[in-house]
Amino acid sequence: MLELLLPPPVDPLWDLTEAYGADARPERLNLVLGVYRDQTGGTPVMAAVREAEIRLAERSASKEYRGLSGNTGFNRAMLSLVLGSGGAAERAVAVQTVAGSGALRLLADLICRTRPGTTVWISDPAYVNHRPILEAAGLTVRTYGWLDAEGRFDTAGMLRDLGQARRDDVVLLQGCCHNPTGVDPSAQDWEAVAGLAERAGWVPFVDLAYHGLGDGLEADLAATRLLAERVPEMLVAISCSKNFGLYSDRTGCAVVLGASRQSLRHVETALQNAARTLYSMPPEHGAAVVTAILEDDGLRALWRAELDGMRARIEDNRKGLTTELTALGWDAQADVLARQKGMFSMLPLTPRQMLRLRSGYAIYGTTAGRINIAGLPTHRIACLAQGIAAVLGEGAE
Repeated sequence: MLELLLPPPVDPLWDLTEAYGADARPERLNLVLGVYRDQTGGTPVMAAVREAEIRLAERSASKEYRGLSGNTGFNRAMLSLVLGSGGAAERAVAVQTVAGSGALRLLADLICRTRPGTTVWISDPAYVNHRPILEAAGLTVRTYGWLDAEGRFDTAGMLRDLGQARRDDVVLLQGCCHNPTGVDPSAQDWEAVAGLAERAGWVPFVDLAYHGLGDGLEADLAATRLLAERVPEMLVAISCSKNFGLYSDRTGCAVVLGASRQSLRHVETALQNAARTLYSMPPEHGAAVVTAILEDDGLRALWRAELDGMRARIEDNRKGLTTELTALGWDAQADVLARQKGMFSMLPLTPRQMLRLRSGYAIYGTTAGRINIAGLPTHRIACLAQGIAAVLGEGAE
């Protein structure tokens, strides 16, 4: 049997991570994986998380199965956090998942069970795992434009492409801090997207993985809440990996909004059945931590303050990099980076220049140009700018 197995494609991010690990150069810099790091390059456990874990340990709760929907308190907390106190949460159902990727796959399975062969539209470029997850669930994938030639959000291109989406198609939208580009629509652009969804009848599928790390928590959730108010049906995949720092605890949530509570009568069971065949039920620890934080005023305030601090550090990194590039004479490239937000930046470099950045300067980003700006140690900002300037200079010669 195993002799019949053809060589599968490698995961590009983890392949680069392995290459970084094998690189013996002491000055090497890993900007591949989307992990927040502090000024020294470490990934800290948030103080709110640590305190919640201490309280949970003191409580010594049972390790009994939670059930196929996971931690129901966590699910309620996610609905409240993401959708707010308006009516949208009252016509929504949520189940805990194995991180945001698990939520994406669970909701993709729901789409396929409801309408096999549905077309799902994703941005170009998109998060590296969007297409594989959707196609593995049996869905058809098409793309819509995201950036123009100057690296700005392409409003006209996106609306033109999505004008081809049919009623009952699904459109996958990143709610904030677009991965990989760091370029988001404006409030006016989101209004136009919501209007198009209303008129055309396609279903928004929002991927929320970085809320709180762009313009602030409430601002980062504004587009998701706008869509929830304007359309009868919507899907939302939520990750707690980044904004709670729970990377290895794999904590996420799948949310489905319907036109009414009655329309949701079979949704939770369908999601439970899909989960049963994929992983049975999600791990408890991370969900219990998030629930403890969001249900306690003191812990919630501490978490919000820490989240704001993380966002400020990411902004400082981006400003520092653009300042250094400007000082080195690359003003136009610095302007492109300055318009971006969130954990990632898309460097204005070609794939060949990114390979040169890796081979010549031990700086690891994706071939497409994405770097994790949130993983950049403060003392390496100048080094990164010098490497970028060097490969830009080589291309100009």
